[in-house]
Amino acid sequence: MTGFSAPIGVFDSGYGGLTILNKIRERLPQYDYLYLGDNARAPYGTRSFDVIYRFTLQAVRYLFSQSCPLVILACNTASAKALRTIQQKDLPGIDASRRVLGIIRPTAEAVTAISRTGHIGVLGTPGTIQSRSYDIEISKQNPDFVTVGHGCPMWVPLVENNEGDKPGADYFVRQEIERLMARDKEIDTAILACTHYPLLLPKIRHFLPGHVSIICQGDIVAESLADYLQRHPEMEARLSTSAETQFLTTENAVKFSEMASFFLGEPIHADTVTLS
Repeated sequence: MTGFSAPIGVFDSGYGGLTILNKIRERLPQYDYLYLGDNARAPYGTRSFDVIYRFTLQAVRYLFSQSCPLVILACNTASAKALRTIQQKDLPGIDASRRVLGIIRPTAEAVTAISRTGHIGVLGTPGTIQSRSYDIEISKQNPDFVTVGHGCPMWVPLVENNEGDKPGADYFVRQEIERLMARDKEIDTAILACTHYPLLLPKIRHFLPGHVSIICQGDIVAESLADYLQRHPEMEARLSTSAETQFLTTENAVKFSEMASFFLGEPIHADTVTLS
């Protein structure tokens, strides 16, 4: 399927991971990338741990079969509910020389340098919030920090229906931000713990109090990956460098291409694949 030898695999349950891919390509444009969206089975956020783990493992195996030495789970739900099990249980038996990385840990690590009060708000899908993954990771880095997670069930549908920049979205964005801030008025840092949310950033900035810093994952993940490759030259040497990107989806390729073009601001062509 791929036209290059060793791309970096980037996986998401749908479109949101494209915001991560976009920032990674800006930071590391020389590498090849293979993006896979499991759109036919999205959203993952409402599914059980076992189902998310099984779907994510299928995607990782597929990307490995396409010669990816390294796979980024550009999905908060998959990172929260499948990453650790895949790293510890499956990877040694599949190929111990390959790597699967997530996006929650580098995001949690970034909080230390930003927050002054130690009170962190986490805006995410209900599935990510219920997993408490950010609470756990932030606590590892900063045991004294207070983390308040808040689920925003309407935000992803707003983005995927191209309503995120419309006046009608104001109510849903303002409502969830007010609910978050009402729970802890000392919050000074808000993590956008869903890869769709950067497309709502102008409205989120408008309704969040001015003193609250916003953490978007794309830049953080891109910088973390650059640091990882610098620290692991043996992995960096395996990656192909034609500066190309290919896109795969488990849904209709035309539909995916249209939405991906909206997310990335450039014409996209995708191919349909089946995961099993």
